[in-house]
Formats: sequence, structure tokens, C-alpha cells
Amino acid sequence: MIEETNPELTNLQQIGEFGLIERIGQTKKFVHEQTIKGIGDDCAVTDPQGKKVLLSTDLLCEGVHFDLAYVPLKHLGYKAAVVNFSDMLAMNVKPAQLLMNIALSAKFTVEAVDELYKGIHAACEKYGVELIGGDTSSSIRGMVLSGTVIGYADEEQIVYRSGAAERELLCVTGDLGAAYAGLRLLEREKQIFKDNPAVQPDLSGNDYILERQLKPEARIDIITALAEMGIKPTAMMDISDGLASEIGHICKASGLGAHIYLNRIPVDPSAASFLEELKVHPGVAALNGGEDYELLFTLKQSDYEKISKSPDITIIGYMSAASEGIKIETPDGRVSDLTAGGWNAFQ
Repeated sequence: MIEETNPELTNLQQIGEFGLIERIGQTKKFVHEQTIKGIGDDCAVTDPQGKKVLLSTDLLCEGVHFDLAYVPLKHLGYKAAVVNFSDMLAMNVKPAQLLMNIALSAKFTVEAVDELYKGIHAACEKYGVELIGGDTSSSIRGMVLSGTVIGYADEEQIVYRSGAAERELLCVTGDLGAAYAGLRLLEREKQIFKDNPAVQPDLSGNDYILERQLKPEARIDIITALAEMGIKPTAMMDISDGLASEIGHICKASGLGAHIYLNRIPVDPSAASFLEELKVHPGVAALNGGEDYELLFTLKQSDYEKISKSPDITIIGYMSAASEGIKIETPDGRVSDLTAGGWNAFQ
């Protein structure tokens, strides 16, 4: 946790809201031609130049979405930006600008905010996104981060959840379940430390699952690769709340069912090994864990050859008639209904 016991740290009251905004806005250089005005006025100004404007927002609340007992502030800032970028990429559009709102309690120092924004700026730099504004506020308890991402595209470029058709291929990128494994590891070590503060956390050998939880990446590389292959997905979304839940969203929006093969769902070996230690089936974690920020999309069968050799794309099933429902088939041939058990914000 952030303590204000270090005399070298600066209390937020010392610089005030406007001093904080000025500090946040010190690093700004615009590379997108749509950006006219960023931080420093009452509104950011963009000129879409005939493009469609896409906007999405994502909210992260301390104690609900993150725990500062084990989440470094720089990683948190990075993740807060990336989860917004992922939503834009799920529309087949690259993010261009970001607005980030923050609410902070009195326990945070200026240096703590600096660390948070190092992560936000690092994510923006990596993904070619400009931080153009946001709001700041005090909070009675803890931290709240709310990002809004902006993107621009021609109408024919945009992919919705509703465009899938029967017999189309259902695909995912990367691997699933590792973020959930990382969360379980962090929660386990936190509990051990609470029970016995003399015992130091043991995170060795688990770098991959920790990175997937603490510093996820959005799949901008896939959007670029699909464009280079001349492929436009027919429906797409990102996997933030668990694969099973997201499949349900595409099926509902497209008015279809789906047939999924459990043994086709990609899980990283290190994640699978750790989950098996916890007696959690890796497939269950992949279906319901969430926070993977991979892409789930449908393709026409004619695109199969183009993606068949891609190490980053796995075909996990196909779209079916709505009357067939959403089914999952195990390696021994048993078929059952697929039910979503992923993240629910109001549980």
C-alpha cells in the first residue's frame, strides 16, 4: 500500500488540482492528424476528416478490479490504458486518443500519481495513442480510473458483434486462462503473507502468468496481420469477461448458436501446470477466467487457408443455427450446453 511516511514525498494538496493536471500534461506530442488540441483547455479537439468516430470507456475501481497490495502503480496505469485500447481493437480499429479520469483518496502522494502515469504514458507510446485529457477528483476511499478511448475508421473497416453467419469459423488469438492463473497466484501469496508476515511471497517461475494479469497487452498486432492478409472478420470482440461469456455475446448479437471444441481452446503450458496444482481444469479457467484481452472473431470458411499457419490464431469451433444453442464438445465426444460463468460486475 502507499504510505505517506516518507518526508520526500509530495502531498497532493501541495500542488492542487491544476498543478496535478499541468504535471500530467507535461509529456504531450501529437502524431495523429485528427488531434487539434489536447490537455490544457476545457475540451480536447479532434477533426475526424470524414471518418467514423468510435468511442469506448472502461472503469477500474480499487477493491473491485485491482488490489494495490500486489499491483504496482506503473503496471496499473499501463493496464488501465490497454484495456481501453483492446475495446477499440475489437472493432477492427486502432485507438488514436485516450482520456483518463482519476479519483484519488488522501493516502496517495504526487509521486504515486507520477508512477501511475508512467504506466499510462508507456502504454500510449507503445500503441501510438495520445493522452489528450481527463478529469481529476478526490475520493473518499481508494482509487478509481476511468478511461475513454477514441478511434477513427471508414465504415467498411468497422467490425461489429452482429455480423457472423452460420458455418463460419470461430477463432481466438493467443492463449486463454493465464490471467486468471496469475490472479489466483497473487491472491494465494497475499493470504499467506496476511497469515504470516514473516513469510515472503514466492512468485518464482511464474513470470508469464503474472505478466498476463498485471501487464496485459492488446492485440494490435492481430489487427495489422489480418489487414495484411486481406481478411476482415465478420464479427469480433475482445475477451475480457471470459471466453464463454463473449461467445454468448456474439451469438446473441448475430442471432446464432455455436459449437466449440474444448481441446481446441489454447492454454499456455505454464498456466495449465499452475491451474492443475490448484485443481482447476485449464479449460474451465480459459472459458470463465477473464482478463485475457485476446480477440474472439468469426471468419468466412474461404479465409481458412490464409490463417491456417498463423501461430497466433486458433480455430476453436464454428457458428451454428440459433436453434442448436451454444454447445461445447469434450475430447471424448460428449456434447453439452456451454454456460457462461465469467466476470459479473454486480456479483
